[in-house]
Parts: sequence; C-alpha cells; structure tokens
Amino acid sequence: MEASEATRAVAAAKSIASSLDLAVDDAIVLHDSNKLTLRLLPCDVVARVAPVAHGVAQFEVELAQRLAGSGCPVAAPEPRVEPRVHERDGFAVTLWTYYEPVAPQEISPADYAHALQRLHAGMRELDFPTPHFTDRIEQAQQLVADRDRTPALAGADRELLGDTLRSLRRVTGERGGAEQLLHGEPHPGNVLTTKNGLLFVDLETCCRGPVEFDLAHAPEEVAERYPGVDQDLLRECRILVLAMITTWRWDRDDQLPNGRRSGTEWLGQIRTALAHPALGHGEGDRKRSPGRRR
Repeated sequence: MEASEATRAVAAAKSIASSLDLAVDDAIVLHDSNKLTLRLLPCDVVARVAPVAHGVAQFEVELAQRLAGSGCPVAAPEPRVEPRVHERDGFAVTLWTYYEPVAPQEISPADYAHALQRLHAGMRELDFPTPHFTDRIEQAQQLVADRDRTPALAGADRELLGDTLRSLRRVTGERGGAEQLLHGEPHPGNVLTTKNGLLFVDLETCCRGPVEFDLAHAPEEVAERYPGVDQDLLRECRILVLAMITTWRWDRDDQLPNGRRSGTEWLGQIRTALAHPALGHGEGDRKRSPGRRR
C-alpha cells in the first residue's frame, strides 16, 4: 500500500479491534502487498486490511472457520470476536488467530504434501459455493486482452500469454477428472510454519478443480510426495499457473516488488516449457509468492 493509505489502514484496524474490546497499543506490519497484514499488540491478533473495493469475501472467514473446526491445517479466525468482515474508513478488516512461528522456516516437502493432503481431504467434505478454476483463467485472459490495463505488455508476449491461457484452459477443462474444493494458491508464501504445525492462509482464492491445479503452485518435491497425481495434468497446470502469475505481473496496478522483472523472466520460462513440455515449471519459481495479483 501507499504510505498514506497504509497509515489509514493501520488506524482502521486498531480502531475496529479496540471497539471489540481487544487491547491494542501497537501494530507490527507482517506483510504489505494488495492487503496489509498486521500483528496487533498486546492482544496478539492478526488483522488483514484491504480497501473495501478489493472485495474481501465473508466466505473466506466462514470457510476458514469451518475448516479449522474440522481439524484442517488452516489459520483460524480470532475466536474472541465474531468471525466476519469489519468495515471502517473505506477499509475491510478481518481478524485472525496469531500463530507463533518456529524455526527452521524451510518446509520439508513431505510435511508440505501431508498438510496439503489433509486440507484437500477436509475440503472434500464441504459443500461450499466457489468459482471454478477456469473462471480464474478467464480473469487472466481478460487482463491480457485489455491493453489499457496491461500497456507495457509487448505484442508477441501478449500473443504468447493469450494463446497459452486459451489452449491450456481448454485442455485442462476438458479432461473430465475428479474435481473438488481447492485452496487456489497453496504456494509457500501461503504456508505458515508454527508450533501448531503447517497452516495454510489466504483462502480468498478458493476455487473448484482438480488437485493438480493446487499442486502446480507448490514445489515439485511436494507433488512427488502427493499420491495419485495425474502427471500429464500436473505438467499442463504448471505451465497454466505460470502463464497466470506472469499475466498478473503485467497489470499496471501490480504491487509485487520487482514484479515486472519477474514477469519478464517468466515469459522466457513459458517459452522454454512450451518447447520442452516435460520441463514444466521449475521449483525455483515456487520459492517466491507470485500468486498475489496486486
């Protein structure tokens, strides 16, 4: 966020928490992207703050509460207050449990795969209305087609992304395999290492689709430890996800640090992956947290 907007966002979060009888003297910024994530002290609550226009979804809070209640590895809403979206001064604020991080921060692929399996198992038990994963692909296609929103995207690169998104949307959508509720972006940036074990955060990207779409966001070593994976579909999803996150980096409103440089690098990786499909999407790209659109 811009500095002036961030100052207002912090004030809104502190004001809301105080109005809910949570003790707030300070706020520590944990993450700053399209949303501001704060640790409020001394009440020790996590506040996620975004402009109301960004459409923070109440369903994310409800879904997290249901998943946490059934023992799934997700960060839970703060139990001392009503689990809902609070609005103040043009900002939407959600309040979450703070989990103490543990060292080492490096996540073992086996633990990562096991946690994702547990999350998927819990999600299969829920009947929750969410978009289809192809709807998210369509959003990327619309962005590529909108020259006003992606003015710096060169013609050949625009064609590459458009063709890749269109063809892989069709191929993955026509496979007809099993589909279920998914996290949507379970990359390492959305996994916390805590005393409670690995916990997934940021459920606003939840969608319905094959588990391979989720696995395409994780390091390759994770997918190798996840049973029953359709390897052909996974390779297609890896290229598809790479095309999607590359598209977000060319959005004129993108706020990811060094996003344009990453977008340029990933265009080259897409060309390489399409020329050598077996290479898929390299593990090194998974160590970033690229899925955030702005």
